[in-house]
Amino acid sequence: MKERAREVKAAARSGSQADKVAQDEAAVVAKIAEMEDADRAMAERIHTVVRASAPDLAPKLWYGMPAYAKDGKVVCFFQSAQKFNARYATFGFNDRAELDEGTMWPTAFALTRLTAADEARIGELVKQAAA
Repeated sequence: MKERAREVKAAARSGSQADKVAQDEAAVVAKIAEMEDADRAMAERIHTVVRASAPDLAPKLWYGMPAYAKDGKVVCFFQSAQKFNARYATFGFNDRAELDEGTMWPTAFALTRLTAADEARIGELVKQAAA
């Protein structure tokens, strides 16, 4: 929660929109660089896939983790295993993503490593979520 409070304060600082976007991108890249090897490798690949699949989504920190927003609202996010002392990292979508499929659909995926097929699937979901 403390990290989220710092993020909200940073977002409220004055400056041009372009400056805020650049600062948010730099903060995400810095946070990814702080991660342990396995999480960092996945987060770097996910960052690349999301930016390529949906360039309109804006990177930002969300509860201290990389996230990607549309119109200021987080659409998808990455959670490192290290931060939450979990056995797997998570890539998830908020309700803003509107990935609805019938009456039940996944909103988060456990990741132990990323394959090319995983990256392609993430790219498809991110494109759908950003539309």
